[in-house]
Amino acid sequence: MAMEMRQQIRMTQQLVMTPQLQQAIKLLQMTRNELQEVVSRELEENPILEETAEAEEFDGAEPSADHADVEESGPPKPDETFSEVAAGEETLRDWDSYLDGYNYSMGEQGGDDEERPSFENLLTRRGTLADHLLWQLRMGHFSDNEVRVAEEIIGNIDDDGLFCATVAETAHSCGVDDCFVEQVLARVQEFDPVGVAARSLQECLLLQARSLGMAGSVVESILLNHLKDLESRNYRQIARALRVDIEQVIAATRVIAGFDPHPGRVYGSDDAQYISPDIFVHKVGDDYVVMLNEEGLPNLRLSPYYLEARSGGSFDAKVDEYVGDKMRAAQWLIKSIQQRQRTIFRVAKSIVKFQWEFLERGVEGLRPLVLRDVAEDIGMHESTISRVTTNKYMQTPQGLFELKYFFNSGLSTSGGGDDVSSESVKSRIKEIIDREDPKKPLSDQRIAEILSGETVNIARRTVTKYREMMRIGSSSERRRHF
Repeated sequence: MAMEMRQQIRMTQQLVMTPQLQQAIKLLQMTRNELQEVVSRELEENPILEETAEAEEFDGAEPSADHADVEESGPPKPDETFSEVAAGEETLRDWDSYLDGYNYSMGEQGGDDEERPSFENLLTRRGTLADHLLWQLRMGHFSDNEVRVAEEIIGNIDDDGLFCATVAETAHSCGVDDCFVEQVLARVQEFDPVGVAARSLQECLLLQARSLGMAGSVVESILLNHLKDLESRNYRQIARALRVDIEQVIAATRVIAGFDPHPGRVYGSDDAQYISPDIFVHKVGDDYVVMLNEEGLPNLRLSPYYLEARSGGSFDAKVDEYVGDKMRAAQWLIKSIQQRQRTIFRVAKSIVKFQWEFLERGVEGLRPLVLRDVAEDIGMHESTISRVTTNKYMQTPQGLFELKYFFNSGLSTSGGGDDVSSESVKSRIKEIIDREDPKKPLSDQRIAEILSGETVNIARRTVTKYREMMRIGSSSERRRHF
């Protein structure tokens, strides 16, 4: 087969992702905190960009040079000079009098104790699990080699308090034998909190049982040999295997239920993450009003000083080119932020229009909604709607919800009415389970039959899927014998 080279003329269309367009897309899918960080960084790096107290409408063109506040933002006048002060005796005496009258908050001179800040108001670093364990290690009687191995063990304890490495790995890392590591590990497992440094959930629970003096008891026997039966709540099987009454098994189960499977979480260092909504929805009369949350987002503008200096020809060629590049970057950033806010506002208004019943009645009124519905309503692409609704939150009269929450699939009804949303069906399943008899929990098939009686066409496997999504156990796992 002969190979030859040919030239062809072909006309095609393709989307060119300019840096400006990439920036606009990134800003669109950013959270409020990420957007604030980007704006703060641009304010530091771009001298043309500055923050103003009042919002200014930006039309994409360069503002005129004759602003009213140019004189305030410009450089100091030539007659505003500063005289140099000689450091003589008078100056030193002034400093002494100033220091004598200064109120030290933590010093010995000046001020009353009532004026000093309270020690409770001083910032401190929250102690971690590793800090707590290392403190106990220093307070104990350990040799140098034991301290080295114990520090290696503590360094491999996760946030739940479990030892996530192996004895062989620790021995190889510290250059000791396995028996020595086992001995040190046993001593670390005696530290507070009880159950720390365990290698498995079973060992963690056993450490807590033995610390209560339950060695050789029914509790220890269940944890050693019948943990699977305990998980499935097969108490009769445990009673037959241990040859004890079922009341003893139930009493031992109550004791085990009081153990902590994650002893290290009490020293968790993760602080609470607070969500700031991007949109507020308020009910005014019979209508719902959508408002953007502008708090924390600075109002940006181009610096009048640089605009006047550039229009007056005060810069040379290189400086003028630099200022021009920074000016175009600032203009595009302002325009992109304004476009982002307008897009979020339009998407939020469309969601409010579709989910009117939800705002009135709650989750029962949530209707099925997909991205295509909102995209067709406001004349945008589905990918744009997806970016807007990612990590954006709306404060409604029903509570705070992520915008993704309002998009869900629907289930048909047997009465020929409107479809019901999957979220409302999940809420109904949770209500049915909450009201069931804990001694005789309902099966997924029975829940599906109850929903079918309420005109909701749903299969048993769908009930199972929704139940698992809500992290609700099966009927055998929900059964309570006491």
